[in-house]
Amino acid sequence: MKRTIAIVAGGDSSEHEVSMKSAEGIRSFIDPEKYELYIIELTRKSWEALLPGGDRAVVDKNDFSFCHDGRKVKPDFAYITIHGTPGENGLLQGYFELLGIPYSTCDVLVSALTFSKFTLNLYLKSFGVRVAESMLVHKGRDVSEEDIVEKIGLPCFIKPNDSGSSFGVTKVKTREQIRPALEAAFRESDHVMVEAFMDGIELANGCYKTKEKSVVLPITEVVSQNEFFDYNAKYNGEVTEITPARLSPELTRRVQQLTSAIYDILGCRGIVRVDYIITEGEKINMLEINTTPGMTATSFIPQQVRAAGLDIRQVMTDIIEDHF
Repeated sequence: MKRTIAIVAGGDSSEHEVSMKSAEGIRSFIDPEKYELYIIELTRKSWEALLPGGDRAVVDKNDFSFCHDGRKVKPDFAYITIHGTPGENGLLQGYFELLGIPYSTCDVLVSALTFSKFTLNLYLKSFGVRVAESMLVHKGRDVSEEDIVEKIGLPCFIKPNDSGSSFGVTKVKTREQIRPALEAAFRESDHVMVEAFMDGIELANGCYKTKEKSVVLPITEVVSQNEFFDYNAKYNGEVTEITPARLSPELTRRVQQLTSAIYDILGCRGIVRVDYIITEGEKINMLEINTTPGMTATSFIPQQVRAAGLDIRQVMTDIIEDHF
C-alpha cells in the first residue's frame, strides 16, 4: 500500500506563491508509483488539500486529515516547503511533532535557530564559522544612524531578521538610506538585522544526510545582475547561476566540507542550502542557511542534484524513507 505524502506549502509570508511553485516542483520530483501525493495549502484563514480536478478539501487541524472520494485521508509524511512562517521557523514542526507525523525538515529548535539570522550567526561564530559583523534592532526601540555607521559601517545590508523571503532587504550606501531601509525591513519582521557588506563571490551549496547517506551537492556560483541577490534576481531571472561553481578543487573541497560540518553542528535533517560569500584571500563567510530551499525545476537544489548526476526522484525517496 502506498504511503500518503502531504506536500505542505503556502504559508503566511510574502513568498506564498513561490512556495506553491516549489510544491509543484516537489510533486513532480516524488515517485507517484510509490506514493500518493497531495499538496496542502496553508494560509492564515484556512488549510486546504488540493484535490484532482481543482476541488479542495478542508484539513482538520486536530489530526491533519481531510476527506477525498468519501474516505478520510491522513498523511503518513509531511514534506514542508513553506518559505517563512509557519513552515520554516519551527511552528509547523512542533505541530507535526505533537501529532506524531514525520516531516522532511529540521526539528523545532534547529528550524527556529536558522530562521533567526542574527541568532544563527552568533551560534555558529562560536564554532569558528566566519560571518559578517552584525547588530539586531528591535521594533519600537530606536537606533540612531550614527550607531549603525559606527558599529557596522557603510555600505551595509538591512534585512528582516526572521523572514524566509528576500522582501524588505536593502543595500544601504549612505546615512540617509538607513531610516527608509529600517522601515522596509520592519514591514516584514519585528526584528531587523544590520549586517556589514562583504565583497566577493556568492555561493550556494546544498546538502542532505540520511541514516545511509551523506551527500554534499555541487556548489552553485551566483552572479547577480543587480546590486545583490535580491527578490528579482532570485525569482525573476536577473541572475546567472553557474553549477558547478568556477572554484579551484581545493576551495570547492573546503566549502563542501564546511557545509557538511554546519549540517552536523546544527543537527539538520532533510535538504538544506548554505549560502556563502568568498572574500579576498579565499575566506569562506557564511551568509545564511535555508532549511526549506526552493524546489522548482530551476532552483539551486535541483540544479545541483542534476550536476551531481543524481536522480532527484531517488533523492526524494531517500528523504522520505529515512523516517520509516
